[in-house]
Amino acid sequence: MTRLITRSSPPRTAWQLEQQGLHPLLARLYAARGITDKAELDYELKSLLPPASLTHATDAAHLLADAIEAEARLLIIGDYDCDGATATAVGMRALKMLGADVHFLLPDRFKLGYGLSPEIVDLAAQQSPDLIITVDNGIASIEGVNRAREHGIATLITDHHLPAETLPEADCIVNPNQPGCDFPSKCMAGVGVMFYVMLALRAELRERGFFVEHPEPNFAVLLDLVALGTVADVVKLDRNNRILVSQGLKRMRAGQLQPGLAALFKAAGRDPKKATAMDLGFILGPRLNAAGRLADMRLGVECLLTDDASRALQIAQELDALNRERREIEAGMQDQALILLESLDANDASPGIAMFDETWHEGVVGILASRIKDKLHRPVFAFAPGEGGLIKGSGRSIPGLHLRDALDLVAKRAPGLLVRFGGHAMAAGATLRAENFEQFRELFAKVAGELLSPADLTRTLETDGTLEGAYFSIATARLLENEIWGQGFPAPLFLDQFEVEQQRVLKEKHLKLRLRKGDTRIDGIQFNFNSQPGNTARVAYRLTINEYQGVETPQLMVEHLE
Repeated sequence: MTRLITRSSPPRTAWQLEQQGLHPLLARLYAARGITDKAELDYELKSLLPPASLTHATDAAHLLADAIEAEARLLIIGDYDCDGATATAVGMRALKMLGADVHFLLPDRFKLGYGLSPEIVDLAAQQSPDLIITVDNGIASIEGVNRAREHGIATLITDHHLPAETLPEADCIVNPNQPGCDFPSKCMAGVGVMFYVMLALRAELRERGFFVEHPEPNFAVLLDLVALGTVADVVKLDRNNRILVSQGLKRMRAGQLQPGLAALFKAAGRDPKKATAMDLGFILGPRLNAAGRLADMRLGVECLLTDDASRALQIAQELDALNRERREIEAGMQDQALILLESLDANDASPGIAMFDETWHEGVVGILASRIKDKLHRPVFAFAPGEGGLIKGSGRSIPGLHLRDALDLVAKRAPGLLVRFGGHAMAAGATLRAENFEQFRELFAKVAGELLSPADLTRTLETDGTLEGAYFSIATARLLENEIWGQGFPAPLFLDQFEVEQQRVLKEKHLKLRLRKGDTRIDGIQFNFNSQPGNTARVAYRLTINEYQGVETPQLMVEHLE
């Protein structure tokens, strides 16, 4: 069951925004998203929160500046997702622009797992670094930081994940979510945190007179990477994040993008001059992530670091092939998961679902959990076999259940059940012994049942109400797609009643529609549809552009149909 509700758009606020020069439709949409003044939509770089206001960013800058002046050996340890890859690339490119001796190391997700583990520190020590810099990880790496100290290696943690009660004893920690940090933007991605540290470092070196003898780099050239990692990590797009994304997209549309990103666009058959946040989240992000899921994320990072356009295209095509393979694996796993759910009658209505299959691929369980979560509107964990009798799970949640807090409650009620866990409100990971899966499944369902209300378990779609027929145009679709939408600042979703003039099924799973509203006719498509409509239908949809054989037409992307 899906409940459709319409966002409230205060008429007076919408009118004020329109008077300030906003398009009438945008004024209505922004008023419904809490915007009260056009100035809040100023996405110029000068409007960014200052780097010095991020707790310990200045301390990190001192540490890095000292290291650069001492010609110390720096080693970035990243993560194997898109945020980690872009954060690694931002750190590598920025530090090299400053003349630093810097290298990077990424954990193999299938052997070393996530974060600054003692094992990856031992591996890092073989390169004899003076300072390890983590990006998009490290806030929970107490043992890893201790191991680094044993090796005589200093540590700088840059992360955005939620911390546990005890922090690692690193030389410096920069994380907007650490205790005592009053930085207003708590939802920066790992790449955003690293970008801020690099800005603070440049300011510190400027203060030291470093640029009297060295060229001062323009770090704006890194904003395409920052935008990609921010959108792909599905962090909330507060104003500060929207500025970062907007500036990155601006550079892409102007053709000022890294060769690797240009190659990813080309491999996907997309034009960077028309880049949107949707492209970052659903086109580029999955291709980069495919490397970390099925192979080695070093391939993805190399794509982002190379300045050789032909090499970048070669890697991008490899990533495109990996992404197609990932989709095939995921489709098979999803079919298995749905069969598994059907066989577990008692769990069909469970408020929290955990699944495990020995044939599943560890690199794809996160996507599987997301798909099942979307289908059933329940928090879901999917597990795949790891090494040494362990199983590794990835979870996705729904509004109303903070997934990391739920895991914390599970850990407190069954000490020793979780070997390790961590994450965010909407996504988290957990590792446990295979023989303990049933206990976890039952306890997770119980905890979810306590934390979720019946209303939370009903899928709710927030819409922006009706869209006037005159707005069913390419111009309006282009107007909407050029704005910055994303997590916490959702893209417009409209709701209207239509007459269904034609309908047919494509490839046995997509529903193609010809719809009429008043005197306006328009095509619509619903991917992976569940049921076909009658002569009339109530449709929740996004206005998009369909391009076929060089011809563009407006089209409705159907999200829900009844």
